[in-house]
Amino acid sequence: MAKMWAGRTDGAVDQVANDFNSSIRFDGRMYRQDIKGSVAHAAMLALKGIITADEADLITKGLEGILSDIESGKLALDMNAEDIHMFVEEELTARIGDAGKKLHTARSRNDQVALDVRMYLRDEVEDIISLIRSLIEAICLQAEANKGTILPGYTHLQRAQPITFGHHLMAYAMMLLRDISRLEDAKKRMNSSPIGCCALAGTTYDTDRDFEAAQLGFDSVILNSLDGVSDRDFCIELGAAFSTVMMHLSRFSEEIILWSSWEFAFVELDDAYTTGSSIMPQKKNSDMAELVRGKTGRVYGNLMATLTMLKGLPLAYNKDMQEDKEAIFDSVDTLKMCLKVFAPMVETMKVKKDNMYRAAQGGFINATDMADYLVRQGLPFRSAYKISGQVVAYCIEKGKVLDELTLDELKKFSELFDSDVFEAISLETCVSKRISKGGTSVESVEAQLSYVKEQLKSEKGIY
Repeated sequence: MAKMWAGRTDGAVDQVANDFNSSIRFDGRMYRQDIKGSVAHAAMLALKGIITADEADLITKGLEGILSDIESGKLALDMNAEDIHMFVEEELTARIGDAGKKLHTARSRNDQVALDVRMYLRDEVEDIISLIRSLIEAICLQAEANKGTILPGYTHLQRAQPITFGHHLMAYAMMLLRDISRLEDAKKRMNSSPIGCCALAGTTYDTDRDFEAAQLGFDSVILNSLDGVSDRDFCIELGAAFSTVMMHLSRFSEEIILWSSWEFAFVELDDAYTTGSSIMPQKKNSDMAELVRGKTGRVYGNLMATLTMLKGLPLAYNKDMQEDKEAIFDSVDTLKMCLKVFAPMVETMKVKKDNMYRAAQGGFINATDMADYLVRQGLPFRSAYKISGQVVAYCIEKGKVLDELTLDELKKFSELFDSDVFEAISLETCVSKRISKGGTSVESVEAQLSYVKEQLKSEKGIY
């Protein structure tokens, strides 16, 4: 079948070349946006007298019928079509005749695809933000329930200082709030309409780009037609934001995987978010978290593919740019899938508080608090640090922890030690005294929870 663009050539393309060139298998998902954009374009053409009101009405009703039939399953996308734009236009022309051929006046597929992609990603970003919000809410539920649950905090994967599990979880809530802010920022820059830029140079028709942009919910129009059809910065920016979200999910996944292991045994995932082994009956694998960690590389790869595709392109549109959609659409799908599984996985996660506390009792994670105790007795911090280190070395030699030492043993290192030192270095005191803003005390965690909940309530997600 000859293509609608036949003229300069006969429009007949080798079947293998046609399959290679066709994009409908992945851009077909934009049928709603393509039809919505065409309805607005028809309205603009009628407003400016380029087509008649009756023709615009006929086009609109035809497009609405196509949308309804696709949604109901009555009309299937033709995988032999070149792209979603040609499919809709050909179907419209078949239904309403010559009026359908007038729809493409004063636009090109170059600005049409740029429009569709922006509209599609705008809708998807809203869905992704909603999913991130759901995950933050799940984190807050666990943090609220565990704001006083003590466990060791780590640096270099070595036990460092006692913290609360609620405090640890809220670190991820803060990361995800920043992710929402990044996505909102990217959406603002993306929300400028390219339609009317045409192939690259604009059009000789007296169009109203601002009217068409307003009809489609855009804040503005792109002011340079070359830029309008060749810009894919928004795909890069969103790809980077998606990669950052995935990085945060991957870090969280890594900790969940560690916490779920027998060596840590800090949490147990619900059976619904684990799998078993085909040969080892005792296994309960944290496969969902592992898959999220693995799929992070996939989203990173999509970003690099887009950057590489664009880096050598001259203005304006080049067919290379067809590669933008598979990459960014795959990142959208991957991120949404990960978020959908992550929130309920966190919400149903069982916290093993006793195991966390026992782990906190080891590793001398209250050594800093012992040094702080000596500082309050008048010793310079560096001197207090050295004494505390010597006490730790003594404990390792004797097979003890700091809490098990007698006062007489401590006084061998400094006469400044008194009986109140044991209260000062208890895990509960170590946590409750961390009163600085953003710290691990219960009061601080409650303040963090209040902040995050306010951000979610205000629908800003700004950190």
